[in-house]
Amino acid sequence: MSSGPEEEPVSVLQRFEKRLEGLVEGAFAKVFKGVVHPVEILNAMQREAEAHKAILAGGRTLVPNRYVIDLSPYDHSRLAPYAAALAQELAQSQAEFIGEQAWTVYGDVIVEIERGEGLDTGMFRVTAEVYTGGEVAPVSAPGYDAGPSGYDAGPPGYPSYDQGGGYGPPPGHGGGRNIRLVSGDGRTYPLQMGSTVIGRGDQANLRLPDVGISRRHARLDFDGGQVVLTDLGSTNGTMVNGQRVSAVALNPGDMIQLGTTTLTFRVDG
Repeated sequence: MSSGPEEEPVSVLQRFEKRLEGLVEGAFAKVFKGVVHPVEILNAMQREAEAHKAILAGGRTLVPNRYVIDLSPYDHSRLAPYAAALAQELAQSQAEFIGEQAWTVYGDVIVEIERGEGLDTGMFRVTAEVYTGGEVAPVSAPGYDAGPSGYDAGPPGYPSYDQGGGYGPPPGHGGGRNIRLVSGDGRTYPLQMGSTVIGRGDQANLRLPDVGISRRHARLDFDGGQVVLTDLGSTNGTMVNGQRVSAVALNPGDMIQLGTTTLTFRVDG
């Protein structure tokens, strides 16, 4: 008798443990001795994904892509130097688990490690949600149709990429818009439908190696009609054309400054 799919989560856990062993020269083993262990967190994340499945049109299964891990104040302070590395490993392993189950997520798998006031040492809490970039969607929301990249289509009512909008080409010119950011050294970053997080952390979609930029610094939301830039509470703020902004709709030619990096917003038909 074959145990079949039952072995799949185990293999993800085994790979996760193996990667942890090599991380920061075994520092994880010392940090987690007698307190919460990362494998327990990953187990809980897998259970949360299972518990919040939603069936989409076409029979696909949508599961949460954002997982917030609350640790006790004591565990959180001990873990602080390794939190970013652990969040990256948890996100990678959860993405592997979701892939093996052939489930769908909207965008990237994101893991955030927070301080959970009131939690006893060794205790933790996992909160899972479907995160679309601009807002948290109820996990039972019907009609989400994220393709393989997570940005192929938005929630119901979002215009498709080729429909006319704020940056659309004149009628008869086709849908060949080229919406992108161009850095001062000439590098080009095309924008996709949906949300793009800019930052220097592993959870950013557009990563910039600039110490003046926060790990999750700003977000661009493109709905097919316009692009809205939102600062995500960054340490140094976000500037557009020299003015500090919290959220603003971009116009072609706008200059965005994050840290010491300047990006020009360009739209070509």
